[in-house]
Amino acid sequence: MSPRRTLATSRRVLMQLFHDPRTIALIFVVPLVLLGLLAWIYNNIPFVFDHIGPSLLCIFPFVVMFLITSIATLRERSSGTLERLLTMPIGKLDLLLGYALSFGLLAIIQATLATEVSIHIYGMHVAGPEWFLIIVALADAVLGTTLGLLASAFARTEFQAVQFMPALVLPQALLCGLLVPVATLPTALHWIANCLPLTYAVDAMSRVSRQTTLTQRTYIDLIVVLSFALLAILLGAATLRRQTK
Repeated sequence: MSPRRTLATSRRVLMQLFHDPRTIALIFVVPLVLLGLLAWIYNNIPFVFDHIGPSLLCIFPFVVMFLITSIATLRERSSGTLERLLTMPIGKLDLLLGYALSFGLLAIIQATLATEVSIHIYGMHVAGPEWFLIIVALADAVLGTTLGLLASAFARTEFQAVQFMPALVLPQALLCGLLVPVATLPTALHWIANCLPLTYAVDAMSRVSRQTTLTQRTYIDLIVVLSFALLAILLGAATLRRQTK
């Protein structure tokens, strides 16, 4: 692995993304609009947005970054860019870390914007430290990025990348605790939920929204999310392959 090659890959991806206004709008604007819509919907119902808002700060970045990353990577594969890069003396891990770094930088901006706007404009109240909400939202955006990279390693077209969403994203959104508490799920679903990273992200956000101090369990949740992200990037590097030889 070469830091220079990783940074070069990251710089190239960032330059391409910033020349695509639609992608930038999807990353930065769409989560803010959706959060604002929900705050508006629950404006006359006390405490509801305070309850679900922190969880959505996990889910929206996760979903958006998964879609953007998987589609952008498949676009480079279908255009032949990725194929040409793999013929050069650059490691697969260099490539994926470069992609992860570039999307991770965008995720920092996205997570900060979503958290600050939700609290200071939409009026979401949290008991815990604001900075930890940003950290967890960022970790979840990075998780979406790495899972998107992993999905792109198995897909051949952009449409196939989108098809991974029902398999990798929707089950986590349904079982993470947003709809009903994980503890009240049927036993089999409870065990499945405990194996999904989004469950731990939502749990961390929920604890920060209710508790004034950070507990050991909250830090464990964050570590679990980051561990899943690291595992996804390693699996993506292991499964990334050239289409021709």
